[in-house]
Amino acid sequence: MALDDRNLTVRLARTEEEIAAAQRLRYEVFVDELGGGGALVDHENRLERDRFDPFFDHLLLTDARKGGAVVGVYRLLRDDQAQAAGQFYSEDEYDLELLRASGRRLLELGRSCLHPEYRGGPGVMLMWQALSDYVAEHGVEILFGTASFHGTDVQALAHPLSQLHARHLAPEELRVRSRAFQPMDLLPEDQIDRRRAMVETPALIKGYLRLGGMVGDGAFVDHAFNTTDVCLVMDTRRLNEQAAARVRRGRG
Repeated sequence: MALDDRNLTVRLARTEEEIAAAQRLRYEVFVDELGGGGALVDHENRLERDRFDPFFDHLLLTDARKGGAVVGVYRLLRDDQAQAAGQFYSEDEYDLELLRASGRRLLELGRSCLHPEYRGGPGVMLMWQALSDYVAEHGVEILFGTASFHGTDVQALAHPLSQLHARHLAPEELRVRSRAFQPMDLLPEDQIDRRRAMVETPALIKGYLRLGGMVGDGAFVDHAFNTTDVCLVMDTRRLNEQAAARVRRGRG
């Protein structure tokens, strides 16, 4: 798998050194920038890592102008890889039994991040194009994963969380539930400032919503990572066709 846009390339990591480069970028974003942590974070070598890394496929965005430096990453875990790992990563936060019982091919997405210089540029579209190819190659039917708001003060996030619950709640058959349940319907729907809610919703979450993503029931406050997480679920049968067509046109 390789996609190119002049100097930018997207492909899967092939070596331990490339995975370490991904972990280094994750450290810069999740630890330095967002104040996160974790039991296996290597502060001495500036690597954000965990026990799941050996089981994931690591999608890399690299820039030839910087000697092939890794400037974007995504972690991908299929259901067969999760079986080898003993669980999905987000299973500590959300009860995924509904997805497991569906009998459909699952893919967990996680640790998505970009170097600050590449946010808002073509790198995101390239990575999503590569993800689309990966989904088709492996016959994936349901994509899911946690996505984060910065900070653990849920009242400060009342407008975006309430809007997600009011407008984007997954149907019952896909509505995974937070294990440490934090209600998201903090405001009545008629009291939600929709403009504020959209401004305060991270770009990654808005991107998933445009593609037809839905949220599970309840948020999870992750104090170790200094985030408030929601679980996004995307059924490939229900993906927004207009958005999918836009992705396909981007390849032309």
